[in-house]
Amino acid sequence: MLLGVPLSELFWLALAIVIAGVITGLLAGLFGIGGGAVIVPVLYEVFRLLSVPEEVRFQLCVGTSIAIIVPTTIRSYLAHREKRMVIPGVIKAWAVPAVLGVACGAVIAAFAPSEVFKIAFIVIATFIASKFLFAGDRWNLGSDLPGRVPMTAYGFTIGLASSLMGVSGGSLSNIVLTLYGKSIHNAVATSSGLGVPITIVGTVGYIVAGLPHEALLPPLSLGFVSLIGLVLMAPLSSLTAPYGARLAHRLSRRTLEIAFAIFLLLVSLRFLVSLF
Repeated sequence: MLLGVPLSELFWLALAIVIAGVITGLLAGLFGIGGGAVIVPVLYEVFRLLSVPEEVRFQLCVGTSIAIIVPTTIRSYLAHREKRMVIPGVIKAWAVPAVLGVACGAVIAAFAPSEVFKIAFIVIATFIASKFLFAGDRWNLGSDLPGRVPMTAYGFTIGLASSLMGVSGGSLSNIVLTLYGKSIHNAVATSSGLGVPITIVGTVGYIVAGLPHEALLPPLSLGFVSLIGLVLMAPLSSLTAPYGARLAHRLSRRTLEIAFAIFLLLVSLRFLVSLF
């Protein structure tokens, strides 16, 4: 027994975390995402068996997920940058408003019901997945990115949603960039770069937010970040991210679009099931 949990159960949970870590890294490199959709449900089961109180369990999952994604997004971005696929100026235009969105998300998440954000994600993700699967280039908002004010609004929204969902923002920034005529390869590369400031600031925010709740959190937690989950999953996801990036550049645009659409639908299904 360890912390009141049978060692056999901890073994299988640790194995699940290891597998999720590998998948997370591949997804980060392939689609420019952090993999929070994979990390959060696995950690939720780990913390449930460790009897983490319900009132702090989900926040601990989200905070740990964002922290785990930090090295993954950095390695994914560096791998994509070597291919010179990052869209010039986009990360610079989005970084500051995205960071502000992350900060606001940490505050709003304490009061707003999670169902609101799950429904919003399902609607947006299903819409863009339908675009990739059926509409191709016919669904566009323009042939080039908009001006400063709309770009600032997009950056803030991406950061806000990322903070509430425990992701790096890759899915959302991919949606915006492809709707403005950017190729999925360029969108993926650019999204991975935006995930760097989002995850770093998000990690700090969840650490600070969790400090008043230390009495309810499991051992080896730093605010709403579990150091156990971080140590087990982060190295694997970081190591496998470059392989996903290399695979992304070898696939055709249509193949990558279909794969990304399927990913979005799977994530949407996960959130939909959690509503019932």
